[in-house]
Amino acid sequence: MGVDPMLQGLVAGFAVEAQEVIQKVTMDLLELEREGLENDALAKIYIRLGRHLHTLKGSASSLGLQDLGDIAHRLEDALAPLKATTQKMPRTVVDILLHGLDLFMLRAQAHADGRGDYLPDPAAALAQLVASAPPPEDAALLPGGGFAHAPQTQAPAQASSPPEPGAPSSPEPQGESSDAGWRVSARQVTSLMREVERLREVRLRVEERSRELERVSTLLAKQGLLAETAEARTLLSGTGRSLRTDGEETSDIVDALEEGLKAITTRPTRTILEPLQRMVRDLSRQLGKEARLSVVGAEVSLDRRLLEKLQGALVHLLRNAVDHGLEMPAEREKAGKHQEGALTLRVEQQGNLLYLEASDDGRGIDLVAVRRVAEKRGLVTADELARLNDNQVRDLIFSAGFSTRSDVTDTSGRGVGLDAVRATVESLQGRIEVASTRGQGTRFVLTLPVDLGSSPVLMVRALEQYVGLPMLAVESTQLARADSLRVGKRRAHLEHLGQLLPVVDLGARLGLRASAPPAEGQPMLIVQSGGRRVALVVDAVVGDRDLVIRPLPSEVREVAAWQGAATLSRGELLLILRPDWVVSDSEKTQVSAASRRALVVDDSLTARALHRAMLEAGGFQVHLAASGARALERLAADTYDVVICDLDMEEMDGTELIARLRDKKETRTLPVILVSAHDSQPARERGLAAGADGFLSKRECAAGRLLAEVLDVMSRRGSRA
Repeated sequence: MGVDPMLQGLVAGFAVEAQEVIQKVTMDLLELEREGLENDALAKIYIRLGRHLHTLKGSASSLGLQDLGDIAHRLEDALAPLKATTQKMPRTVVDILLHGLDLFMLRAQAHADGRGDYLPDPAAALAQLVASAPPPEDAALLPGGGFAHAPQTQAPAQASSPPEPGAPSSPEPQGESSDAGWRVSARQVTSLMREVERLREVRLRVEERSRELERVSTLLAKQGLLAETAEARTLLSGTGRSLRTDGEETSDIVDALEEGLKAITTRPTRTILEPLQRMVRDLSRQLGKEARLSVVGAEVSLDRRLLEKLQGALVHLLRNAVDHGLEMPAEREKAGKHQEGALTLRVEQQGNLLYLEASDDGRGIDLVAVRRVAEKRGLVTADELARLNDNQVRDLIFSAGFSTRSDVTDTSGRGVGLDAVRATVESLQGRIEVASTRGQGTRFVLTLPVDLGSSPVLMVRALEQYVGLPMLAVESTQLARADSLRVGKRRAHLEHLGQLLPVVDLGARLGLRASAPPAEGQPMLIVQSGGRRVALVVDAVVGDRDLVIRPLPSEVREVAAWQGAATLSRGELLLILRPDWVVSDSEKTQVSAASRRALVVDDSLTARALHRAMLEAGGFQVHLAASGARALERLAADTYDVVICDLDMEEMDGTELIARLRDKKETRTLPVILVSAHDSQPARERGLAAGADGFLSKRECAAGRLLAEVLDVMSRRGSRA
């Protein structure tokens, strides 16, 4: 049974190839047991299956792997009587063929690992293969992404250890071969990626230097000393052309390096998503249910390490959906649904954010049952439970030890599942949200940062603020025209490709100004995320950039509007908007005009975003100003209950703004809290001496002290009035 040592390298390669072929055969088998396939489609799948099985048999036999050849031959025998039919494949036959493929792959992997001599004789397993056995009860995930069910007559194969991150996924050949790879650590690859990012930043600086040279040459030409500066201008012009050429070449090198690194360190998500269809099929058969998994976005390529960590979380979500979410076929038909449940996995990447959505059309989450179980298991008290809204109750399903099942089965009831999913997602600096409608289904959305290479970003301006949008979220740009706008009393809509899209003013969405319909000729972006679209009004479209988007610091990572920040050529930070926040219903997120109102004044866009998020969470309506002068304009046109102001700003600092406010009757008693990056006693004394009602360091704000301080200051001011 052993393999010739000279052929061991070829056997390792064969195991990898066999895994790919078996995955294709598995997908075809799952398709064959569906209803509604046309005769021509059936015939093509049967022909394709025969070719794949014949390929496996021939390749195995040529390497002397007779046991594998025998298995493939038996599979061909089982398939042969069905080739001439025009009916779907019976599920019992699908079970037999899937069982045989599992046996084939387990033994192929063992041969590749050099364990072929220790495998039991496959005769008994082959005999069982032709029997109509029920589907296996559980699945073991093979290295490489496939699912395998070990027959009871076969000794369990030892699981091979996973490859190091960044290393080739195929087993390392014994001996030299022309395609032998190098084994490198994830740390080495990550270090190389950082160097490529540095090179990209150098390229941006070269472009900036080229533009500076052009400006210098233009300035010399305007001096009127054309003859005296001719030689210098010629030299500058030549140097500028050379810089542009060098910049273009550097750009090509950076792009090639980045693409090469991505090819090494990423793999398509289909490698973990498509095998899950087999798991859903087997589990639903075991539970007496019918289910079909659809995968959208399977070609998105992600970091191998991220995929490996997400695999277990997705398995949990799908098993939970089949077991708890989907109803039995008779119950579904009674409810007017198709007896086959629909599961969907959707993958979308926008900039450095990855969205993974797992949804089902089942019974939805029973909030009454969740409340009852949460109280019974001591997860919350009755008083706490009474104060929770529906969204907070749904979140209880992520609690450790939570399970609505009273008995323990092979698939659930142990209280281990969604808490592990949340822990996995949070360990990856992501978050998970759940939405559910009783009787219609449940949707889990995982949002995760991905940190690999640059992303195309569209840079735009609203008033004086520059922000970025992931290009993948921008479908098109256009100029506002009166004939395509529908302006109502509450909001405007754009007529676009037969649809009416809500018009969102970016300046107003960021709290920089009051919302108003776009002016004629004003730039508008069609932005989409999660199937929703809006027409985003901006003041200027600056242009597209290839930028490395970094996650925000942990203190401000939960601010809803921003997904990260990038560094521009001169070292400035550009905040990147979250497309899902842009397209979300701003009317629902706005509090009523009768609520408390706050004005945040700070020349740091990040600080303004952080303060706004904290105050809105406390029920405030928040407006923003980037300078003291802008704050005075807003205060002259509107009224506020409190002002939060940065102590150190250019042109007009916080103490001068307070002095201006105290000079006017309308704002003399307006509560003002000063915020400073300097957590020192002199700074605190300076602020309070200027007339501030409160003083916080920005570190204290990031720690969550701002809202409590605002409420305390307003209370004290109210008692003095």
